Amino acid sequence: MENASASTAGPVPDSVANALMSIHPRYNSFHQHNAFPAAAPVGSLGARYEQNADSPGMATNHQNGLSTGNGGNTTVQPAATSVINLSNSSDVVIGPMTQYQGSVTIYQYMDATVEASRIATGRNNQNRGLPSAEPSTLRQERYFIYGALIFFAIVGFSTAIYFIVNQVHGPADIDREILFDTNYHRRTMPNLGNSHMIIERRNWGSQLDAHASIQLEHPVQYVIVTHIGLRSKNCTGMHECANRMRMLQDAAIGERNLPDIPSNFYLGGDGNVYVGRGWDIANSYHNRTLSVCFIGDFQTYEPKESQFSALHHLLTYGVIQRKLASDYKLVARRQTKPTTASPGDMLYARLVRLSRWNPCGTQAYAHCGAELGFPKVWDDEHDFNERNGIHNPLLIHRKSTEEE
Repeated sequence: MENASASTAGPVPDSVANALMSIHPRYNSFHQHNAFPAAAPVGSLGARYEQNADSPGMATNHQNGLSTGNGGNTTVQPAATSVINLSNSSDVVIGPMTQYQGSVTIYQYMDATVEASRIATGRNNQNRGLPSAEPSTLRQERYFIYGALIFFAIVGFSTAIYFIVNQVHGPADIDREILFDTNYHRRTMPNLGNSHMIIERRNWGSQLDAHASIQLEHPVQYVIVTHIGLRSKNCTGMHECANRMRMLQDAAIGERNLPDIPSNFYLGGDGNVYVGRGWDIANSYHNRTLSVCFIGDFQTYEPKESQFSALHHLLTYGVIQRKLASDYKLVARRQTKPTTASPGDMLYARLVRLSRWNPCGTQAYAHCGAELGFPKVWDDEHDFNERNGIHNPLLIHRKSTEEE
């Protein structure tokens, strides 16, 4: 081979030189036992060696070098950027080539520059399994990103399951407006807001076959307020109020010969609204009005704020549902029947301060409902019973079990 020449790499970087110093015992040992050229600079340790190919008993191992087939000296240089010029040569091999003559001794030669670079950057095999030198802030940011990705994955999966379930079963009934009807979920109690629950007839234990038949026309112009009377205390819990409702219904049917409990709705001291005849059946006072009864005797006891709040929510709902006229009038039972004190002085004193109260039937005012052709005394069901010969002598000159 003629004119075989190569250019070596430039100076080794400082980081690589420092790494070489940290691993030099390995390379120095190899150098001492294998006669590396003493003149080789530290920065190019292992970068060049020469061997006489005619020497028997020693393997010629050229890694990244050049060998010719017709003998002669061979110069091996690193794989770093090299330029090779060939002329009038034969049997040229460029690349790895090993020739064995006689006994063989193989030494592993590691490119010091590459190994040193790995050590300098912390990527050598010996660093595996050792604690990471990566800054803690970078690890924390990576953990935060991983955690965020896991969180969003869970949220997305849960949302997908929710929509799939809704598509299969439809929206839950409990999200709908569930007042005064059977369209509410069996595990919920309908309410008017502000914790005022609607206690249906079946919930307070109404007689199954008790019902009136006169339909109430909408929207209603007058709302009449009554009370129970007879020194009856206000009920304070659902169990007590439900028991009171059953007693009122039994007395109305058994003693007064009424087909059902007299009023449309009842307001308990527990703040709940108990359904009497409801929105669509006329009460026992006037078949073109809506009657609301406060449970208790308010000639003797003070009404509770929760009852007035329940009254406000109930009547507001009635206007929204067009059961009541938007300009409905609120009156007391005593304004439609002069011989009764219902709904009691204490309740009446609060009632006249409400914005919807109407002074009809009081001094200097026409009787309630005169503009609609109502009679002076509202007692429709009583008149109906009298006209049909229904008479109970036990009721003569005796207060009824509910408002008079």
